[in-house]
Amino acid sequence: MNLTAKQSFLGIGLCSGLLFLPGAASRPAAQESTARLRLNVNLVQLNIAVTDKKGDYITGLRPGDFKVTEDKIPEKIATFEEGNQLVNELGEDAEEVSTPENRGKVRPTPARTPAESASDAVSNAIPAVALANPVGASVFILFDTSNYMYHGFVYAQDAIADFIRSIDIEDRIAFYSYSRDLSRAATLSTNRFDIVRGVRNTVAGDNAALYNSLLLTVEDAAPLRGRKAIVVFSNGPDDASSVPPEDVAELAQSTGTIIYIISTEVSQREPVSTAAFERVSRATGGKAYFANNWRDEQKAFASIKDDLGHLYTLSYYPKPNPNRGFRAINVQLTGKDLQKYRIRTREGYSLQQAAVNQPNYSAATPSGPGSDAIDPN
Repeated sequence: MNLTAKQSFLGIGLCSGLLFLPGAASRPAAQESTARLRLNVNLVQLNIAVTDKKGDYITGLRPGDFKVTEDKIPEKIATFEEGNQLVNELGEDAEEVSTPENRGKVRPTPARTPAESASDAVSNAIPAVALANPVGASVFILFDTSNYMYHGFVYAQDAIADFIRSIDIEDRIAFYSYSRDLSRAATLSTNRFDIVRGVRNTVAGDNAALYNSLLLTVEDAAPLRGRKAIVVFSNGPDDASSVPPEDVAELAQSTGTIIYIISTEVSQREPVSTAAFERVSRATGGKAYFANNWRDEQKAFASIKDDLGHLYTLSYYPKPNPNRGFRAINVQLTGKDLQKYRIRTREGYSLQQAAVNQPNYSAATPSGPGSDAIDPN
């Protein structure tokens, strides 16, 4: 695979009203073709974890408890949900939906002027694939099957399989593995048997191209609505990618994709890899874990499962903003009694160029027509 930093956006181009899924037709392994992903620009989505000083999750918060600014511009929350609850589309008054008698009611989305609709062609916006966020999260598991994984390979498979079985039934899961190339062993599904079978069929070997593969996985997650996360299990430093971790973090930020990374003790002894893992996960609102043994691996997966189940997901229509570069997002809790709690979410997003043609890089896929297609619904 020959990736350059300039190509790292993987064809994420923007054009209102158009959506082209890069996996809509089957692709032979290692075949290069032209693909463009055009995202309709409507909403900016945030996944937010709220915890106390002990790390315990705070539940039961309302839309009115959150204050969101983009480049210090106050934004108005349009949709709100907690965990796997049905999404609430808020009307003109978010506080009205916060009351117990109104909670769960769907409100019409406020009308947008043509100027407002056209002003913010941003890549992180949610495409018009569905009118409401799906219940449950879309979780992509990315498993290191490089030659670093010979030691403890079976234990890692067991930990991943247990994680898959523990995830809420509403959540859809995809299982990918990587060494030098990416293999889409099982695409998004609620069928736990098929996903676990994909895990058991993996074998170890070859060098590790983590960031190349992670970038391709972010591209697959980009068109999806609702909570979406990538859980990486890495057993060593990246020695085969040509994409830097900063490009991965930027694209994940801009598509609203959370990245969690579980790294073994091998990577923990690599300060460069450790710092990169922490930067990428923190920038997207996720976490990095460093496991010394298989018990720590299981604890890390359990923590991620807990985190996904307690996220608040809200979205907003960005107000007109002349900034065409990185836009900083700030989320705060309102009210003195909530100021003591801690918030974790993505730091912001970068605007992407429109109509960018890029090749699809080699990725081993399961056999069969359309086997790597991503269902956006």
